[in-house]
Amino acid sequence: MTYLAAMRRNWTSNPRADILAGIVVALALIPEAIGFSIIAGVDPSVGLYASVAIAIVIAFTGGRPGMISAATAAVAVLVGPLVREHGVEYLFAATILMGIFQIIAGALRLNLVMQFVSRSVITGFVNALAILIFMAQLPQLIGVTWHTYAMVAAGLAVIYLLPRMTKVVPSPLVAILVLSALSIWLDLPVHTVSDMGKLPDGLPSFALPNVPLNWETLTIIAPYSAAMAAVGLLESLLTAQIVDDMTDTDSYKRYECRGQGIANIAAALFGGMGGCAMIGQSVINVTSGGRGRLSALTAGVVLLILLALLSPFVAQIPMPALVAVMIMVSIGTFSWNSIPNLRRHPWQSSVVMLTTVAVVVGTHDLSLGVAAGVLLSGIFFAQKVQRLFHITRDVSEDGQTATYRISGEIFFASVHRFAEKMQAFDEHAPNVVIDMTHAHLWDISSVDALDKIVAKLDRGGSSVQVVGYNEASADIVDKFALHDKTGFELGTVPH
Repeated sequence: MTYLAAMRRNWTSNPRADILAGIVVALALIPEAIGFSIIAGVDPSVGLYASVAIAIVIAFTGGRPGMISAATAAVAVLVGPLVREHGVEYLFAATILMGIFQIIAGALRLNLVMQFVSRSVITGFVNALAILIFMAQLPQLIGVTWHTYAMVAAGLAVIYLLPRMTKVVPSPLVAILVLSALSIWLDLPVHTVSDMGKLPDGLPSFALPNVPLNWETLTIIAPYSAAMAAVGLLESLLTAQIVDDMTDTDSYKRYECRGQGIANIAAALFGGMGGCAMIGQSVINVTSGGRGRLSALTAGVVLLILLALLSPFVAQIPMPALVAVMIMVSIGTFSWNSIPNLRRHPWQSSVVMLTTVAVVVGTHDLSLGVAAGVLLSGIFFAQKVQRLFHITRDVSEDGQTATYRISGEIFFASVHRFAEKMQAFDEHAPNVVIDMTHAHLWDISSVDALDKIVAKLDRGGSSVQVVGYNEASADIVDKFALHDKTGFELGTVPH
């Protein structure tokens, strides 16, 4: 695809839907950004300004069109101790360093680590996030009047029934506008956005963090910055993969790493905290029709306008309307097919998925859940591969030559079985041929195991010849084997 074609697809191919979806996202961002500011222990303006800056900048620098990035809970929970002990200026400095780390991660192509995240982990991540999104709405549904429940039900009815009649305007936007009008007109006793915290009444201003530029500052902020960068990239890359699946399109994960870094630096310079991609807001955007970069840009610009010019009106938006939207997001995010798949899929995949969900929901830490899922996936994979391993033994008619035919993958997890199977053959002929035609040596553990087997056969008086190496196995044997390799063969050619 040419550059101009990509520009048209990302910016001008879907303008009406992108703009309307961006408006919905902007309205839904406000209470979340305020809530995340409270988690981080900072003024609401810090989260709101961050959401403005990140959404606008990522529209130009990100690698996943249609994905929404802003201030997030995943990053906010990490910085509370830093703010309490050193103040908000150190948070800004840490966010700049976070962005630098993310730019470096993009340059080093660390996005490729996503190849090691299995589908079961991604499904668990999605389901856990859907549960957390729903749980986050519960405080707005406890100890309230019946009006709140009625408005949430009405909002959900509009969200799900309106698309059956028309899709000209996103149903979540209609729900927010209609319920806001009813709440103001009837003066209903429900919580509003103003109850979440004071909205800023001006534009963000550019300023460098007011911290000493010395080694001590670096030692204070570096651990926080590294954690924020890692968690932010992990959530962003997982969200990008989910949006890829929802839209059946691909994205540039390396550019996304770099773009997230640039956006976080911009957020800190305009008085904001760190952030990353938001699966909830991204789902709102996609389900509302947003597909291009224009949707993210619209979300940031509209949020800025709302804060700068319309904050008195925004403050009156009823929380039940936004709760209804987030419940819709929770329902749409959850992978409902994963429930019947628990019985259909291999039990290992189900365990990985459920473990990821349990750890994320239990700790509210997405990175811990994904790490647990990836670790389990690796263990199950190693166990599966190590069993794909066989040895057969043929003895010549005169009993002088025994040929061991090895098939399978020999690596650190299978070397024990390799040694056990070889030792199971008690009687060894004077001449031994180990045929590796259908085997592959992956690491130094496998070479070490072969060393020990050859040495044991040699001590037993057998003359050993290894044949049939593939090229990669021959290379690793040449570099790391300790035994004499003069009698070994690569395929059918001695070396």
